[in-house]
Amino acid sequence: MNYIGIDVDSRFLVCAAQRDDKSVEEATFTNDSAGHKKLIRWATRRKQRAQICMEATGVYSLPAALALSKSAEIDVMVANPKAIKNFSVALLQRGKTDRLDARTILQFCQKMPFRTWQPPAEEVLQLQYLSRRVRQLTTERTRETNRLKAAKRLGPLTRLVVNDIEVNVRHIEGRIKRTRQLMLELVRSSSDLSPLYDLLISVVGISIRSALAILAELAVLPGDMTGRQWVAHAGLDPRPYESGTSIHKPSRISKKGNSHLRHALFYPGMVAVNHDPNVKAFYEKLTAAGKKPRQAYTAVMRKLLLAIWGIFKSQQPWDGQKFYQMT
Repeated sequence: MNYIGIDVDSRFLVCAAQRDDKSVEEATFTNDSAGHKKLIRWATRRKQRAQICMEATGVYSLPAALALSKSAEIDVMVANPKAIKNFSVALLQRGKTDRLDARTILQFCQKMPFRTWQPPAEEVLQLQYLSRRVRQLTTERTRETNRLKAAKRLGPLTRLVVNDIEVNVRHIEGRIKRTRQLMLELVRSSSDLSPLYDLLISVVGISIRSALAILAELAVLPGDMTGRQWVAHAGLDPRPYESGTSIHKPSRISKKGNSHLRHALFYPGMVAVNHDPNVKAFYEKLTAAGKKPRQAYTAVMRKLLLAIWGIFKSQQPWDGQKFYQMT
């Protein structure tokens, strides 16, 4: 068995391999289709199976993981970066280079339980790509809108600029609308995604737009993940701060996770507080206990995500009483 650890970045895959208890080999491949093919040949040299571990780094690790998983001789594990970091701390790893990181991931691959990564279905990946493109376009529309406000303050001198920005804003809005329509058509054409979408829009506070964005991030997750693992994946898990004399600082969320999922849950959490009596009662209980509004809203997001997990598992629509029972 060949054990291989890979440090991934936007351009290169830095690899460390151990074959038959021999000394560690190192190699670097480009993070593109040509580099992936060379990596597969290198990893399975002498026709041996390979167990490969890499960190989950989103758009950088996904293409490599997809290419490697297609090889019958390779098992791939895509590990949580937080787990790799904690492992390196336990090893007293002092330096940080791509080569050292690859060797650390190799040791992680050899010593920790190996969980084979299952690639998401094609329609699920397409949905996520489209959803994240909508967010990019929405960000660009906001920037252009801000530029438009600034240009209008300067009066007639910027008339031509104002006109150009207005045209571009309308163009971006049209692209956002078309992309969301493609997302909805994709979901409705999938026997797996469509029932989950219907369950999501049953939740108070989740609209068609937010349901598509949330589903795009949740559908790629393995089906055996627990609700707490969903929370950690989203970076909504509380992180206590207790060090030395600083033992009374409030907990904060780790933010070591999927920022797209946190963003997609933010407005549904606020709307649910305003329109669902059970969610509002939970929010008011937290604020009455001294939580700041932002902390309380974050707690609502976390509990809302756990509620969605329960809805998916039970295949039952939203029930506010299960979110929080009012006394």
